[in-house]
Amino acid sequence: MISGDVPRVNGQLAVSRAFGDKSLKSHLSSDPDIRFEDVTSDCDLLILASDGLWKVMSNEEAVDIARKAKDPQAAARLLTAEAVNKASKDDISCIVVQLRAQRCDGYGRP
Repeated sequence: MISGDVPRVNGQLAVSRAFGDKSLKSHLSSDPDIRFEDVTSDCDLLILASDGLWKVMSNEEAVDIARKAKDPQAAARLLTAEAVNKASKDDISCIVVQLRAQRCDGYGRP
């Protein structure tokens, strides 16, 4: 791997996009890196995003933005919009997972 702003195989292909690229097969492994984290009572959401988001904002900033949203889908939209506003130069993908249930009225509304 050549070092740079994102890991690239032979300086060409971003690692996450390299799977299935036969010409680069000798430089890749399909074995995932697995990490376990304890989810504690203060963990309320999980943000899964591409480097298009993480290159332009910190974890703390992303969490602050996501917590202002009414639901996970709205949080993902806000985060991607903010990455665009910050002139991200990469593809932006974002999924927000709510880990704690919100109290709802009888109609499923918070």
